Amino acid sequence: MTGSTHKTTTRMPTARRRHLVVEADGGSRGNPGVAGYGALVREVDGTLLAERAAPLGTASNNVAEYTGLIEGLRAVLDLGLAAGATIEVRMDSKLVVEQMSGRWKIKHEDMRRLARQAQEFVDTIEADGGTVSYTWIPREDNAAADALSNVGMDGETVRRDHSGDTTEDHSGDTAGSGAHPERVQPTFGEVKAPVSDEVFSTETDPTLEGSCRLILVRHGVTDFTRSHKLDGRGGSNPPLNEDGLAQAAAAAGAVKRLVDRSGPTPIQVVTSSLTRAMQTGGAVADALGVSPEVDRDWDEQAFGDWDGATMADLVTHSGAELLALRQDPAYARPGGESRTQLMSRVTAALGRAVARGGTVVVATHRLPVMMVLSQVLGLDSNRAWSIATAPASLTAFEFWPDGGVQVAFVNDTHHLHDLT
Repeated sequence: MTGSTHKTTTRMPTARRRHLVVEADGGSRGNPGVAGYGALVREVDGTLLAERAAPLGTASNNVAEYTGLIEGLRAVLDLGLAAGATIEVRMDSKLVVEQMSGRWKIKHEDMRRLARQAQEFVDTIEADGGTVSYTWIPREDNAAADALSNVGMDGETVRRDHSGDTTEDHSGDTAGSGAHPERVQPTFGEVKAPVSDEVFSTETDPTLEGSCRLILVRHGVTDFTRSHKLDGRGGSNPPLNEDGLAQAAAAAGAVKRLVDRSGPTPIQVVTSSLTRAMQTGGAVADALGVSPEVDRDWDEQAFGDWDGATMADLVTHSGAELLALRQDPAYARPGGESRTQLMSRVTAALGRAVARGGTVVVATHRLPVMMVLSQVLGLDSNRAWSIATAPASLTAFEFWPDGGVQVAFVNDTHHLHDLT
């Protein structure tokens, strides 16, 4: 009798890949200024695994954002979660996401150094069978990491690891009596020095990124500026005085240095039709080696019958009307225009400037600069009066193809410090 043998095949279970999310952010109060980062590690279902935050001394937004990424990846490795994990990094920094994804070049040395450090952690994760991808998210969707970065900017250090129902809190407060908190020894990566021992970034000069880099230059001073006289579209249209010409030259040099630091793009210079802006824009255009174009929609607000009046006289004799001009968007002087009309034409001019792409420098006036800040930041135009925009100051924006925009800096006057 021939027996038959039945072979039983046992299928080994396939290990399920772990899906993790790293949320990271960083900020700087001054850019560069007091900086801090924040990072979290979550399961894909939202379960919180780790929180990190710390101050960074004086650093830029971009340095702080990169540091948030690095510390989020470090947390994954510290917790031993990298093996076979699918890791999605979510950040509201378009710059970091695009650069780490390899779609944008990294020009600044600080950024290259930090990107290399982040990539070393990615390489370690991949060597352990994991993968890392990057996703840009709106700022409002990155609130937890943003809140942690603000904790870091406030001088506090957070290192909380969550496991099941327990939480290990190794946080320390670096802003106390001067004694350093006990340093946490990570299982992977270098130990950071306290902020009092180390300034993290050597970056002190801003650079610009984006599909359109918009630099607004307020004109230099005129005799009207010195006398605190209103001078709008359709008025006396005085030229720059001697001080104003020196300011325009200094602003032109500052714009040239900023453009050179930020990397090559097509460059265009636009000015309002008023003489003082055309002179300021002409100096900038000469420094950049381009010819300026005139766009009248960048002109100062028309003040009508008040053109040439001093602020002191208006406060004394026309206080209620002056308050209306400042607070009522529909109020206009005879022969002048309202703030609503001003906002309409400046918004149109802004759209044309951004559509040009590359680097666009606009020589304009105080109120148009305020209108752009109102538009970009979603401010009530009355609140924009709280933002200083000095003669010959620079204000810069970064615009992205998806409609995102970042205010890089406001009212930069460092180039005027050596003028007498």
